Amino acid sequence: MTDAAPILALHHASKAFGPVQALVDVSLELFGGEAHALLGENGAGKSTLVKILAGVHRADGGDLRVDGQPRTFHTPAEARDAGIAIIYQEPTLFPDLTVAENVLMGRQPLKGGRIDRHAMDAQVGAILTDLGVPLDPTRPVRGLSIADQQIVEIAKALSFQARVLIMDEPTAALTGQETERLFRVVRTLRARGAAVLFITHRLEEAFAECQRFTIMRDGQWVSSGPTGTYTIDRVVRGMVGRDVSELYPKQAVTPGDVVLDVRNLTRRGVFRNVSFQVRRGEIVGLAGLVGAGRSEVARAIFGIDPRDGGDVQVRGQPIPSGSTAAAMTAGIGLVPEDRRQQGLVMDMSIERNATLAILPQLRRGLLMDRAAEYQTASTWTSKLRLKAHRLTDPVSTLSGGNQQKVVLAKWLATGPAVLIVDEPTRGVDVGAKAEVHRTLAELAAEGLAVVMISSDLPEVLGMADRILVMREGELVGELSRTDATEETVMYLATGQQAARGSVA
Repeated sequence: MTDAAPILALHHASKAFGPVQALVDVSLELFGGEAHALLGENGAGKSTLVKILAGVHRADGGDLRVDGQPRTFHTPAEARDAGIAIIYQEPTLFPDLTVAENVLMGRQPLKGGRIDRHAMDAQVGAILTDLGVPLDPTRPVRGLSIADQQIVEIAKALSFQARVLIMDEPTAALTGQETERLFRVVRTLRARGAAVLFITHRLEEAFAECQRFTIMRDGQWVSSGPTGTYTIDRVVRGMVGRDVSELYPKQAVTPGDVVLDVRNLTRRGVFRNVSFQVRRGEIVGLAGLVGAGRSEVARAIFGIDPRDGGDVQVRGQPIPSGSTAAAMTAGIGLVPEDRRQQGLVMDMSIERNATLAILPQLRRGLLMDRAAEYQTASTWTSKLRLKAHRLTDPVSTLSGGNQQKVVLAKWLATGPAVLIVDEPTRGVDVGAKAEVHRTLAELAAEGLAVVMISSDLPEVLGMADRILVMREGELVGELSRTDATEETVMYLATGQQAARGSVA
């Protein structure tokens, strides 16, 4: 049940950093018992708004009220004491301390001048039990999954009697089961009257779990209202300022010759007897639950991990096991799942990242041909519609979607025959997602063979010509574009019953 008056209300907020106006006349109301989705592209001002609510920044103008009382937060501690807590995408906990010690840091119960560990563990255990999470309060945080660490952060917030919880991309690194557990916890918090602000790029989650939306664009408030008054089209139009009529702009193609031929690929204990082909102009989706072995197959094809059996051929040329150099020479490119850790050197410039895979070709003797490097980077980043101030800026200054375009540029500069993209739109906003999809569709239309690994089923269904489904290290089925639905893919991925389509 939604409270009649908001717990937290921010009206007409503005914030500038030097000449940059980060927020202009932004308003937000959070009601008890509701989950409220804050939606917008990267750079829309969501983070600045959240930092104002958290006491990290002070607004230049506007009115902030908690329980109807005017408030100004000078520090995060003041916001916390007012009942506002932030659960970040990557929790910041002390790994060598226990769950209970992290939750009650600096506030541990004392007995005889010493920490009463029994009382501390009992207090935190009661909070975890109330949340319905069987997490041992005496367990060290080191080794906990991201999902469990988020639960620890939520328990910490509740120990401060928080009534407003702000969750910043909380499901980005979670499995399906972990996501569902988090949502169960959110429902428990709502039932107790808490207000939850949910920042996400996953619109399907927002529609399923949130009762109210607020959309921002370019630092400005666009609209707010009950979830039922919105459609996907209205949300996207509000976020990007235009219709993105084709989020999945897959073009019809007639596949050409076989480019990638994988036969009985095996890595003991990881995957076994995986066989498939990809033709010119085709996008082949690799679907399955987290842990099914999809990324591991990609790593073995590209030579990052050695294989114990099977063959990989590109245009009829065998690729030796465990050799990324041979894979690249043969024409394979790999856009990895974790672009920041595996795809980019964050302190390097945009242009250097975009040319990393072809640096030997840009050398003239002992020196780098800087003009050729800049021209190559400029060509590909322009084609991908990269939004950047200067190509000499560090790649870390870019949004997630633009960072992904730089990784794509790096591999497209090699002139690949096969491009493997692992979770190509994870953590990017809907506008950038449409741009990445457009790029993949255009590349396939130009004859590139694409293998797309994605946990986003609508993405797989919208972009793939064929879908291969893996379960527990095995390729268990193949579905044509016309036969594939979310249900048929999930039946194969979970092994619940036979799905339509051919079984590998």
